[in-house]
Amino acid sequence: MSRILRTVAALGTAALCISLAACNNGGGGGGGDVAAVNGHAISRADFDKKLESSPAAKQVLGQLIQQQLLDQYAADKKIDASQAEIDKKKDETKARMQPGQFEQVVKSQGLSDADLNQIFKQQVVIEKAVAPQVRVSESDVKTYFDKNRALFDKPAQVRARHILVADQAKAKEVLAKIKAGGSWDALAKQYSTDPSSKDKGGELGFFGRGQMVGPFQDAAFGANVGQVVGPVKSPFGYHIIQVEEKKPAQRGSFANAHDTIKTQLTQQQQGTVVPAFLQQLRSSAKIDIKDDRFKDLFPPAPGSAAASAAPASAAPASAAPAPAPAATK
Repeated sequence: MSRILRTVAALGTAALCISLAACNNGGGGGGGDVAAVNGHAISRADFDKKLESSPAAKQVLGQLIQQQLLDQYAADKKIDASQAEIDKKKDETKARMQPGQFEQVVKSQGLSDADLNQIFKQQVVIEKAVAPQVRVSESDVKTYFDKNRALFDKPAQVRARHILVADQAKAKEVLAKIKAGGSWDALAKQYSTDPSSKDKGGELGFFGRGQMVGPFQDAAFGANVGQVVGPVKSPFGYHIIQVEEKKPAQRGSFANAHDTIKTQLTQQQQGTVVPAFLQQLRSSAKIDIKDDRFKDLFPPAPGSAAASAAPASAAPASAAPAPAPAATK
């Protein structure tokens, strides 16, 4: 799982804790049962005890303690995170993920808009807090570009759609219907065996060399825009392909790469200073763990007598700023 996914997934732990807190403070909480199986009750007390004794419980508590520390720090230092800044951070995270991946993670974790706002608010606060220690000069950006220029070159790309069928005879039948003016959308939905594209008119989007199997790639790059080719045999079956658009290879420029590089270098530095900042917050705070089961959540740091110092592993993943997009994007 990428650091981006861990950032969002960590929210699930906080959301779980919030749910447990609601159970213990009204909202249907208190005693009683949470379920019954063939008339045999599962009590809320047993349910809560099981959850609180699970390995995730420490992570939940650590997450809430860190949230409290950050909220107190922001209030003390008068650091504000506006809704616009929170939304921007959320959009940046979504942009680094595959289409639909962010929503899938959020749904699988059962996260609400309030949960998302909280985690991205923490990120904004953290980045503002460590900003004086993060310095990326124009010289740094230019040096990185000069050393990694090839990473910013864009290879030639093709946008195409296809209809995939199992045998050549069916492919020829579909091709004839297309040449007779048949609807791509309708024919793809009716005949294509590609589940990822059949309901989108066979649309595959842009792709470069090396992203498709050899015969398909050769046919697509060899065709003119608008041309229909096929049947093309591949290990998946027989394809009818139409090239919709082509983009020539482009040499990467410093102007186009500048912002991406600066973001990447900035977040690399943040990845170094953020853990130290969070450690300092914990070390300087008076944290009383009142439940004996969690007494070892913040043991003394190695070589130190400070009982409140936390090990690096105790920092929840949500504390880390999301990484920069890949340089090739």
